[in-house]
Amino acid sequence: MSDFFRVAKTSEIPKGGKKLVEVDFLPVAIFNIGGEYYAIEDVCTHDGGPLAEGELENEEIVCPRHGARFNVKTGQALCMPAFEDVECYEVKIENDKIYVSVD
Repeated sequence: MSDFFRVAKTSEIPKGGKKLVEVDFLPVAIFNIGGEYYAIEDVCTHDGGPLAEGELENEEIVCPRHGARFNVKTGQALCMPAFEDVECYEVKIENDKIYVSVD
């Protein structure tokens, strides 16, 4: 069974917004896309850059260092210089609280 960690309240991340949190010592970026919440590891697979510092464009986060793009729903690397996907994590909402599992 997965361990879930409380990371934020839904009110802290508006639609189209993002938040950087730490979950079990891992940097995790949380995104609100149309009222649904998604979590990915906050590390660009190209050079280890902080993805949460980049621009969120619809379902894509753009790495601020070299412009690699990732789909925040799937973790898929969408363009060079990144070619390896980022890790996605399970998210659940209970009573307006956001929980993430990094198992």
